Amino acid sequence: MKKVLITFLILTAFIFAQDFEFVGNAKCKMCHNKAEKGAQYTEWTISVHAKAFETLKSDESAKIVADMGLKGNAWEIPECLKCHTTGFGAGGYEVKCDDFWNPAADDKVGAKAVKRMKGLQSVGCEACHGPGSKYKSSKTKKAIIAGEITAASVGLLEINEATCVACHNEESPTRKPFSYEERVGEFAHPNPAK
Repeated sequence: MKKVLITFLILTAFIFAQDFEFVGNAKCKMCHNKAEKGAQYTEWTISVHAKAFETLKSDESAKIVADMGLKGNAWEIPECLKCHTTGFGAGGYEVKCDDFWNPAADDKVGAKAVKRMKGLQSVGCEACHGPGSKYKSSKTKKAIIAGEITAASVGLLEINEATCVACHNEESPTRKPFSYEERVGEFAHPNPAK
């Protein structure tokens, strides 16, 4: 298991070094919410991954934080955020002050930043598939399908056991036995032929 995790971390570090940026779930929704193409975004919204950040606001999470001897709110603690958000510590989700979340009505840049950051709360698309800045366009996806470029060259990760055990491991205070082979079907989403 340690070899798998180390391999995943090295691959992730390499990919992040390629200057790929997290864009948030709203960018994925544009193309991945149509029923005829599998409605992957809709499938995600009803998953436990979509609710991962909100679980940090529960009484149970507050108890876990206290039992671990940590101080503060679970939704602001790195030990929790690394697995309950997308890209925390790697250019993705960040803890922000109240002013950030409440930009002025005419502050379009601030509003866009808030939308992106909200799209990185929870275990979103890019938590598993990698930062989407380079593969978000339909032109790029068509080039991948046509074999003109590789998915990895634009930061699109192949999902495998290492993807899941980066969070579903011994470090989780709520860890349950995790078998990739048994659980992968629970989180797979439809991807009909393009």
